[in-house]
Amino acid sequence: MIELDFAKEGGLIPAVAQDYETGDVLMLAYINEESWNETLKSGRATYWSRSRKKLWKKGESSGNTQVVKEILVDCDNDAVVFKIEQIGGAACHLGYRSCFFTRLKKDGSTETVGERVFNPDDVYGK
Repeated sequence: MIELDFAKEGGLIPAVAQDYETGDVLMLAYINEESWNETLKSGRATYWSRSRKKLWKKGESSGNTQVVKEILVDCDNDAVVFKIEQIGGAACHLGYRSCFFTRLKKDGSTETVGERVFNPDDVYGK
């Protein structure tokens, strides 16, 4: 089994979630050794929440889970790509399919390039 290098960056490594079928990049999160092992065991993407300082099973609040279909590991063993099936239509906690829904234009302004799949107030009760 491959051993990831969790010694760098305080035990966290970046994990990109990419749609298994389309190749769309849906989100970037971080994993530690515990979330890595849980992902391998369960087959569902589990991350480390830096803000909450705890394991974050993607979709535990929203129902928008991620089934891991394939994992790619970079050449330094310190970053991964989870090729996933996004259940529920949205990876972003703001209700968009992808967290990368803002495009930077050449003039420095931004534009929204995605549509909301759900209203976060309805899902998270904020």
